[in-house]
Amino acid sequence: MPETKEILRTAAERAIRYLEGLDARGVAPSPEALSNLQRFDELLPEHPSDPQAVLSLLDEAGSPATVATAGGRYFGFVVGSALPAAVAANWLAGAWNQNAGIAVLSPVAARLEEVAMRWLLDALRLPPESGVGFVANATQANLSALAAARHALLARQGWDVEAQGLFGAPPIRVVVGEEVHVSVLKSLALIGLGRDRVVRAPVDNQGRMRADALPKLDAHTIVCLQAGNVDTGSFDPAADIVPKARAAGAWVHVDGAFGLWAAASPDHAHLVAGVDQADSWATDAHKWLGVPYDSGIVIVREPRHLLGAMAMNAPYLVLGEKREPHHYTLDLSRRARGVEVWTAMRTLGRRGLAELIARTCRHAKRFADGLRAAGYEVLNDVVINQALASFGDADTTRSVAAAIQADGTCWAATTVWQGHTAMRISVSSWATTDEDVERSLAAMLRAADGVKRGKQRAAQ
Repeated sequence: MPETKEILRTAAERAIRYLEGLDARGVAPSPEALSNLQRFDELLPEHPSDPQAVLSLLDEAGSPATVATAGGRYFGFVVGSALPAAVAANWLAGAWNQNAGIAVLSPVAARLEEVAMRWLLDALRLPPESGVGFVANATQANLSALAAARHALLARQGWDVEAQGLFGAPPIRVVVGEEVHVSVLKSLALIGLGRDRVVRAPVDNQGRMRADALPKLDAHTIVCLQAGNVDTGSFDPAADIVPKARAAGAWVHVDGAFGLWAAASPDHAHLVAGVDQADSWATDAHKWLGVPYDSGIVIVREPRHLLGAMAMNAPYLVLGEKREPHHYTLDLSRRARGVEVWTAMRTLGRRGLAELIARTCRHAKRFADGLRAAGYEVLNDVVINQALASFGDADTTRSVAAAIQADGTCWAATTVWQGHTAMRISVSSWATTDEDVERSLAAMLRAADGVKRGKQRAAQ
């Protein structure tokens, strides 16, 4: 135990020191830090190594080469930062080293999942009787939900897809919006429905699926909606689409990797109107909820369909009469993700979660207002935490983003949306403060001004 205590104490001290130093470093790793990664390139040691020396190497060569997504000035992708309590829970759960797949393997993990599941459904305003699985990410959540949809639609026609596969199965149509997220397409490919066989419905100038231009729907159709477009943050009009789909007997799935959390904010809940009437949902906890990576959630209105697609059994498994976690997920063995979800929600409470969502959305609007006031174009309606900025033509916008990344004050990246090259600003971290926003906005304007002056000099 003395050696165990010492290595864990050292790890905690190094982790705390890392977090304390985030504000003083650049968001992206320096060239020197990247170069030092070569220290890891060695042959497998023949003999055991001192754990303290291994940890020292990991920290000294690894920590500087991280991207500072744990801080408050990373805006490149929709990437969350873990709440301090959730990080601590992650450490404790790591020491527990629980396999959360079966209740008998970890009664505490199973119970915390049950509680966190009830809280999640409450906060997200979804049917309380829904089935929930704690998975790795929204890609797995989308895949699991769409597998449940496939199960349900084929079972209606007397086809057991889990037993018989798709050879000779009745066809299923899938309708998506033109700006469907790639994780949905990947999920469709993996469950055998094909990413190129989808019917793409047109979208409006914010990327929202047009309810007035839906293709014909029937009981053999899955309709995939978005709650939070990855570029604009916009929401498909579920209140208009879901009733039409349900009337036709179609299954409605909602990809809400981050946008589904708008339901937890009274100021933004109107954006998800009608979403609660869908059949399945996918979201992430490691984005807006602020738990460590990786943590995704699949939710299905009728648990039997998720069970039908995911449940497995074998004579050696010891199963109880209550909810068995692995019946709702792809994996049998997995870490106890529900511990961190429970911790984050217990720490924040309803009001803290609502304030976190509202605060980050306010930050995104401040970025948009500041850039617009300086004469730059904001391409989207900033409805939640996403802002798209253009600094002129595509080359200029890319140059500004590169200058911002090189500066190190903050980090944002470019995207191409509806034919426009734009810099995307995603505010997803609980740690982002007003000061972070003003400091980052000043760096963005400084970089844009520098690129502009450079182009003027080149033209003279």
